[in-house]
Amino acid sequence: MPNTDWTRLNNLQLGKYAEYFAKMEFASYGLEVYTSEVDDRGIDFIVKDLQGRFCEIQVKALRGTGYVFMQKSKFNIDNRNLYLTLLLFEQGRLPEIFLIPSEAWAQPNDVFVNRDYGKPGQKSKPEYGINVSRKNVRLLERYAFNEQIRHFL
Repeated sequence: MPNTDWTRLNNLQLGKYAEYFAKMEFASYGLEVYTSEVDDRGIDFIVKDLQGRFCEIQVKALRGTGYVFMQKSKFNIDNRNLYLTLLLFEQGRLPEIFLIPSEAWAQPNDVFVNRDYGKPGQKSKPEYGINVSRKNVRLLERYAFNEQIRHFL
């Protein structure tokens, strides 16, 4: 049984674990996984589905609840072959995994956030984010990995 004491990992280690875990989930369905040598475009790996389509995968990890984001310059929601794989880590359990198509951000809500930061004094770059709270985590259920993976098979 793997370790599920996530407090042993720093943020970089948790992110790397999430990326490898996501790759193995895709591979467990017989999909081909291709890793890029450099992650300078916001893509962690590529998956080839059973129809021969190549999909770009970005991976994000959260301990419990919180907020993660992708810079708009590296996450084009018009790209129908772009997905976010979100892993939620809860102490003592294997991560809960979600597979979210980029178009989920086309209609922002309590979970899927669109921030432009265009006001004077704001220095952050425009971003799409995921706001996960105990209250709104149910909105992610439709993106459960075991349901969404069917689109690849």
